[in-house]
Amino acid sequence: MARRTSCRVWLVAVSVALVAVGSAHAQRRDKSYDKGMKVQELDPSQRGPVSGVGIESQDIIGMTDRMVRDMLSNPQLAGRATAPRVIVDDQYFTNESSQRLNKRIITDRLRVNLNRASNGRMMFVGREYAAMIAQERELKREGVTDVGTTGLTKAQAGVDFRLTGRITSEDSAAQDGSGRIHRFNQITFEMVDLESGVIVWSNLYDFARVAADSVVYR
Repeated sequence: MARRTSCRVWLVAVSVALVAVGSAHAQRRDKSYDKGMKVQELDPSQRGPVSGVGIESQDIIGMTDRMVRDMLSNPQLAGRATAPRVIVDDQYFTNESSQRLNKRIITDRLRVNLNRASNGRMMFVGREYAAMIAQERELKREGVTDVGTTGLTKAQAGVDFRLTGRITSEDSAAQDGSGRIHRFNQITFEMVDLESGVIVWSNLYDFARVAADSVVYR
């Protein structure tokens, strides 16, 4: 009888110890979560809390807004009696800088804002969707589908102008042990006549920054 009682006491003691360990672990886990940074809503047009010497959200917003205004003030692009057809994508927009960057975040924003602000003064062709359009055109002409509501065209839309551009940078690093990095960034935009090769519009956006131990861009 005494042996059974001691066994029960031992089991109770072990259970209490396990509960205490689990509770302490949960408390430590909760405290670690409490130390984490809560989600913050930020204004992308302003410099964020994590920033470096490269191209960042405020630069992308600032440069695309500037290019939209400048292109719409160009009579060869936005002042013609017949709205020109243009392509604005990243195919001929190259990144030769030392920063890793998704180029489409620039060209997509530029195209969308241009399309909205031009109010029909410029027509935008989605050449990246050519295969999708060809498939639908074939279905219409084979009678698999009707012709839709806008009718048929002889061919896909030809283009008058296409955006080209280049992202470049020049870096220098201090050798005094401070970890300072200086970078000059330059982003060039040009609109090329696809018949003659003439550059009908060009502009650039540049800036320089210095920081110690710049952030890693992904």
